[in-house]
Amino acid sequence: MRPDWHEYFMAVAKLISTRSTCNSRPTGAILVRDRHILATGYNGSPPGAPHCLGNFNPDGTPFCYSRHMGTGEREKYNYCRSSHAEANAVAQAARLGISVEGAAAYCTLAPCTICTKLLAAARITEVYFERDYESSDRRRDEHWQSIYRASGIKTWRKVSISPGSLAAFSAAFAGITSERRLAPHGAE
Repeated sequence: MRPDWHEYFMAVAKLISTRSTCNSRPTGAILVRDRHILATGYNGSPPGAPHCLGNFNPDGTPFCYSRHMGTGEREKYNYCRSSHAEANAVAQAARLGISVEGAAAYCTLAPCTICTKLLAAARITEVYFERDYESSDRRRDEHWQSIYRASGIKTWRKVSISPGSLAAFSAAFAGITSERRLAPHGAE
């Protein structure tokens, strides 16, 4: 089974998410243009800042700084230590001098309102995601959808990996990737 391009890029975003240092939700994002990966990002603390991953509250639950501070849904971004995966991908492209205008973003989680605005400002034209954001604020969600519809983001679509492609990815990770499919030349 050979994965299609959307499955391929979503699988890469999922692999990138394994580097996340966020206890709340590990996410990954990649920016792609003309079927070439331009930049990657995962959510986590800025370089040198303490991570939440691996830290625990006194009750044994995973540590999250914004939850530790008792913030609500509307204030969580003001206290979260992590930068989001999409923001880190755009920042990586900027650091490397790579234009992302006209690119697509593949994200394991639909971008939040802030990242949607960032992607639109960077002139990203397509957004593919694996999971809906699941906001608890319907008004914010309606506002957020109006942003991406009016911003030049032409595609906003959920993408999933088919069972056949998932099996192919699992097989590739389960053993040595470059085992021969055919006998060496001359050994037929």
